[in-house]
Amino acid sequence: MTDASRGSDEGEGAQSDLDLIARWRRGDQRAAAELVARHAQSLARFAFSFGAGEEVDDLVQDTFIRAFNSLDGFRGDSSFRTWLFTIERRLLLDRRRAEKRRPSKVEVQEGDAATEYDALDSMVAGEAANRVREAMKKLSPTQREVFTLRVAQGLSYKEIAELVGTTEGAARVHYHNAMRAVKEYLDD
Repeated sequence: MTDASRGSDEGEGAQSDLDLIARWRRGDQRAAAELVARHAQSLARFAFSFGAGEEVDDLVQDTFIRAFNSLDGFRGDSSFRTWLFTIERRLLLDRRRAEKRRPSKVEVQEGDAATEYDALDSMVAGEAANRVREAMKKLSPTQREVFTLRVAQGLSYKEIAELVGTTEGAARVHYHNAMRAVKEYLDD
């Protein structure tokens, strides 16, 4: 069985993404629900890692809507999961372009304030996460994207190359350069 015919998050005996797509095309709504359940969490992590914030749920939903509406265009050249990431990436880029045209507002919520009851380990973890985010801001957009796809989503270099529109070798180079830059920033 090839990667394109296998669901990326399935276990032994689970139905492949392509089988579920075929069932959905025949009108089985449960197949669509299973595809969503299988891939929604990965899409949410990907969107969040690119700063989608409160929009994560909407972005995941929009990704599936767009995917199911254009399912005839899915040829199976890549895995269904990679195809979903490609759709979500385009949606993210479209939203970023739209945001650049709008003035930004930052609202502070009551829950954003630190309280005296926060655990020390939460604070340390938060500081470490902030340092990694700061390090990632220093990366080029391509390095940041490749780094996130590899580290946060666990995609292969081949899948990353398909998503980003580059070669597998270039994806490896971007990842290793990003990793080195992040390590150097964290060591300072």
